[in-house]
Amino acid sequence: MDMLGRIDEPESREDREARAAREQGASFSNIPYATWSDYEPPYRFYPGDEIEVSLPSAPELNKTVTVQPDGRISLPLIPAVMAADRTIPEVQGSLSQAYASLLLRPAVDVSPKAAPLKVFVGGEVGSPGIFDMAGDADALRAVIQAGDFKTTANRDGVIILRRGADGRGMMRTVKLGKGLRNPNADLVPLRRFDIVYVPRSGVANAGLFIQQYFRDLSPIQFGFSYALGAQTAGQ
Repeated sequence: MDMLGRIDEPESREDREARAAREQGASFSNIPYATWSDYEPPYRFYPGDEIEVSLPSAPELNKTVTVQPDGRISLPLIPAVMAADRTIPEVQGSLSQAYASLLLRPAVDVSPKAAPLKVFVGGEVGSPGIFDMAGDADALRAVIQAGDFKTTANRDGVIILRRGADGRGMMRTVKLGKGLRNPNADLVPLRRFDIVYVPRSGVANAGLFIQQYFRDLSPIQFGFSYALGAQTAGQ
């Protein structure tokens, strides 16, 4: 009851959801994302990757290895070497140094074997989750593989989250309305570990997604993190 004697009506479920979305949306929009860039950063290895290792001066030591959950690779005669979140030249340098006391010419060649494009699709899709995509995948193909849009989806507000070269998260909103029939759809090519989120009613609901998935559940077990301003999420 207010000061004039009127009885306050209880807040409806729709009003509560709208208020929560506004509050979460405000915090989401304040996250200092890095400026979006299509620059392709150097390839980095992550757990589960297969690596072809060859030593020209000792071909009997050539081996295909898998990056283990702890980020290391195991090769003959040397201790395990850290490979996760390292570039090809960095891994080659570490291996050459490890073999330097055993070989006169410890040069090592390292190359990644072909691997699927792993992305996470969430929000208003039929079957959210982590998917292995073909190398030419885009956001629309990822949504289709995740069971397509729900009827409640905001098709023209689809969010792509990507880790930038400096580790900071980048965000881009794309329009995928009408799907494959839309000649003007933003068919942004996806990269490894991209996140595609389909909101229900614009960016406000994305704040709920960021909070729930990055900070609470952290479903993206890719072995890397997004730096969102001063906070790091998805470790």
